[in-house]
Amino acid sequence: MSNPPQKADLRAAALARRDALSGEQRAAAAEVIALRGLPIEIRHGTVVSGYSPIRSEIDPTSLMQALAAQGARLALPAITARGQSLRFRAWFAGDKLLRGPLGILEPSPAAAEIIPDIVLVPLAAFDRTGHRIGYGAGHYDRTLAQLRKSKAVTAIGIAFAAQEVEAVPALQHDVALDYVLTETQLHDFRSS
Repeated sequence: MSNPPQKADLRAAALARRDALSGEQRAAAAEVIALRGLPIEIRHGTVVSGYSPIRSEIDPTSLMQALAAQGARLALPAITARGQSLRFRAWFAGDKLLRGPLGILEPSPAAAEIIPDIVLVPLAAFDRTGHRIGYGAGHYDRTLAQLRKSKAVTAIGIAFAAQEVEAVPALQHDVALDYVLTETQLHDFRSS
């Protein structure tokens, strides 16, 4: 009997599948997700945090713009220090973004800090129980756990269908997602 795949192996395989997608496939997937929108109601003033895509991540910009048109207030995460929760800063389409400590674009430190109601979460891989594999730093697990101590926050992974794996070896500190949106399907894990 073989050992189950480890997170690093699952991450590498899923990222290889993601990297193999063409630019056209990436753009088409992002547009499908933007047109479908979120599976929950967006009330005027709902704060939605997106992310600045890195590497071959699906770009949530079209989705975020569609949500803003529905009345959502937008935010982007900022990394303050390794081992710390993410901070969220207000963002408007067209705002100039600065490179943060890990080289990821984020709003200016002068932008207002706001607490999101919905967090769009990038990921390397996900399974059908809502567990995800990120890049190993634990930023989103730590942040979602911290946010949920004070309010209900909906975590929605954004991914390509090719990033799905059979099972993520979840640890006790891993925080499950409420949904994952791909170009082919909406996965709802709230009752799982």
